[in-house]
Amino acid sequence: MVSEKIAQLINEQIANEQYAAQYYLSMSAWFSAKDLDGIANYFRVQSKEELMHADKMFDYLDDVGGEIIIGEIPKPPHVFKDAIEIFEKALEHEKIVTKSIFNIVKNANDEGDFATTSFLQWFINEQVEEESSASQLVTKIKMVSDNPSALYLFDQELAQRVFTADEEA
Repeated sequence: MVSEKIAQLINEQIANEQYAAQYYLSMSAWFSAKDLDGIANYFRVQSKEELMHADKMFDYLDDVGGEIIIGEIPKPPHVFKDAIEIFEKALEHEKIVTKSIFNIVKNANDEGDFATTSFLQWFINEQVEEESSASQLVTKIKMVSDNPSALYLFDQELAQRVFTADEEA
């Protein structure tokens, strides 16, 4: 059985993941309105991944007997200055998510909750990948944003991303 404190932190993370999904969907809409459908696709896939993360945490909390409390999800921003700002905000958001997951791990470790610590290892690994990918995309969008041909190729590259439900964790 998970403690009330850990259950609360996981419930908060479920809401954080759901907010991230909405945030990325808002970013996708911005690119879609600019006819950059490949980049819009990237953020749509990102949104679906965040919902999958929320579902994994929901299922885990249910499995360990924690009370699931669906939290309020704030409205994400929908006005952005430019593409560079969006990718920078995506990276910044991934860093916030990483800190939140680390906080749950720290609290689980402090309580000797090894099941939660083990469960969250997948998310730690995922966040390493997410931050690395987001950082690389910030670099790329800065390189191509003023070059329509390069932006077209970047858009085509991100159009190739496909959502795959991960069965691990």
